[in-house]
Amino acid sequence: MFTGIVEDLGRVDRVEDAEGLRRFTLQSDVCADGVRVGDSIAVNGACLTAVSVADNEVSVEAVPETLRLTNLGQLAVDSLVNLERPLAYGDRMGGHYVQGHVDATAELIERRPDGDSEVVRFAFPPDLTRYIVSKGFVALDGVSLTVVEPRDATFAVALIPHTIRSVTLGPAPVGYRANLEADVLAKYGHLPQPEGVGGPSIAQLRAAGYRLDATR
Repeated sequence: MFTGIVEDLGRVDRVEDAEGLRRFTLQSDVCADGVRVGDSIAVNGACLTAVSVADNEVSVEAVPETLRLTNLGQLAVDSLVNLERPLAYGDRMGGHYVQGHVDATAELIERRPDGDSEVVRFAFPPDLTRYIVSKGFVALDGVSLTVVEPRDATFAVALIPHTIRSVTLGPAPVGYRANLEADVLAKYGHLPQPEGVGGPSIAQLRAAGYRLDATR
């Protein structure tokens, strides 16, 4: 579990393919600290497992499905990636619950200035529409952001100057595809109710003693 608060902008040092996996060796002074082999780490919002840790480097591996569903398949040597270690007991919850399970990629379609900040608009697969609501959360490349202006399978987010300087979305051009994870609470809220499960009926409320008359 993560919070969407990026700890470091890491750099891809090596990319190696072997046995159906792709291994990325990432340089990070922050995120290599305290990480052990077997720990999870979010790379552009995708939860991966550390398979090697040495000095300021951590190596992770991605299966073909992850490479297909995320932007990790586009990474090359010297690419920059957002990194976050998993939430630890007692940590402050600065963003929102991010699982590291990317739903799809969202295409950056517009950037416009808003004072010192920027408003950035993304297009996303329409089947995720029910989870994208105004003032709700999304994670883009692992960054916890608030949705504004959702419409027609697009939404916008505001990037403050600190965010622009600190994460992959800062220099991202129109056409960039960011990893998108919808808010897990929105997903649970849309789970279908089992048949016969729901709120009490009017008759049940009256039998329990509630007065439901329109007038007093």
